Amino acid sequence: MTMQVKTFFDEQTSTFTYVVIDVATKRCAVIDSVLDYDQDAAKFSTEGLDKVIAFINNAGLTNEWILETHIHADHITGAFYLKQHIGGKTAIDTGIKQVLAMWVPLFNLTNEIPISGEQFDHLFADGDQFKIGNLTAEVLHTPGHTPACSTYHIENAVFVGDTVFAPELGTARVDFPGGDAQDLYNSIQRIYTLPDETLMYLCHDYPPEGQEPTSQTTIGQQKSNNKMLNQHTTLTEYVTARVARDKTLGVPKLILPSIQTNMRLGSFGPKAANGIQYIHIPINTL
Repeated sequence: MTMQVKTFFDEQTSTFTYVVIDVATKRCAVIDSVLDYDQDAAKFSTEGLDKVIAFINNAGLTNEWILETHIHADHITGAFYLKQHIGGKTAIDTGIKQVLAMWVPLFNLTNEIPISGEQFDHLFADGDQFKIGNLTAEVLHTPGHTPACSTYHIENAVFVGDTVFAPELGTARVDFPGGDAQDLYNSIQRIYTLPDETLMYLCHDYPPEGQEPTSQTTIGQQKSNNKMLNQHTTLTEYVTARVARDKTLGVPKLILPSIQTNMRLGSFGPKAANGIQYIHIPINTL
C-alpha cells in the first residue's frame, strides 16, 4: 500500500484536516480544510491553511482534489484559498443541491450563490470512484447529519466527516435542516459493513484539557464501543437517544458565517459598493 495520511488539527474548531498522499506518484488530496475565523472581530486568517500548503509544497506533492465531507456548520472551509495556491478540483456530495435549496434563500443570497452546485468542480454521486494518483477512492453517500454528507473510502481507510465521532462521543447530531436520525443510523450501519480493521479518520474531537485529540479509530472499535451506535444498537434505541441528546445541544457558534461561506467554498462573496465584504445574519430563524 502506498497511501500516507498527514493530519492537521485546528484547535479553535477542533477540526481535523487530512492530506491523503499516494507515495508512488506524489499526488495528494486535501479533506475538510479550515479557514481561521475570529467571529468576534469578524476577521479571517490563513495561518492554518498556509501550514497545509507549505507541507504539500515542501514534500513536492501535486494536489489533485479539495474534498468536503459536507457543508460544515462549525468551521469555514479553506477550499477557495487552497485552490488558488495548490490547485485541485473541489468536490462534494451531490446532496449539496438539497442543502443549497434550503439555505441559500434563508440567507437571501440567490443572486450570489447558485443552487445548482456549479460552484464546485465536481459533485459526487453514491458509488462514484475517483483517483488520487494511483489510489482508488470510492464515495459512499452517508446522509443523516445533513443531506450532503459523504464518506470517502480510500484503500483501507474511511474519512467519515461528522457522521461518526470517537467511540466515547457517539455520532453526529441530526437536528439541522435536512437531518434525520433514521438516515444517519442506516448510513453508519453501511460504514460498519466494512472490515473491522478498516481505519476511520474523524473530522472532530473534543478532548479534555491535557489529553491529545483522537483523529483515528477503526470500524471494529466503533462497532464494539461507540456509546451511541454500536453493533447491538437497534434503530429505535438510536433514534430515541439521538433525538433526546440533540434537544440538549446549543446552536454551533459559527453556524451562520460557516454555512453561507461554505456554500461558496469558503469565499465571503463579492465586495459591496463600499469595497467591504459582508456576511448575512438572519434574525429569529434558527
